[in-house]
Amino acid sequence: MKIRRFLTVILSSLCIFIYAFLGVSYEASALAATQKIAVVSTVNTDLKTMVDSYLKSIPGDYYTVGKVAQLKQMLKQEDIFLVDVREPSEYALGHIDHAINIPLRTLVQNLDKIPKKQSVVVYCSSGYRAAMAVMSLHLLGYDNVRGFPPSMNGWNAAS
Repeated sequence: MKIRRFLTVILSSLCIFIYAFLGVSYEASALAATQKIAVVSTVNTDLKTMVDSYLKSIPGDYYTVGKVAQLKQMLKQEDIFLVDVREPSEYALGHIDHAINIPLRTLVQNLDKIPKKQSVVVYCSSGYRAAMAVMSLHLLGYDNVRGFPPSMNGWNAAS
């Protein structure tokens, strides 16, 4: 049953990414519009149902720590494992204390550094890479991971 759920989540996520990246075009040409229609029309009804079910199962807080004050409070009260998924050059310019740097593109190669039994909070510059990391880690069986959408931009603005 776990394998079936895992495959369902992977397929659903893949469908979302395919639709997001291939189904949305920034060109106004007729060819781009034709490609967009072709992608949408080839999506299987069962797959749409699975994606719909997956999206409806996402909690209201979207696996996030939504405010700087909330993260600061958690850091005082809990044993939080912070992961900065920015590039090393960005991390070197400043990061949240005690965060480790695991660039997004190396996340899978560094899973051994990310605990499964401790609260994990992931952040980047603006929230985009952190969201991708949270989704990827959830697909890989981590149910203890949340993103920090304010990310470094919000953290720095609040300091």
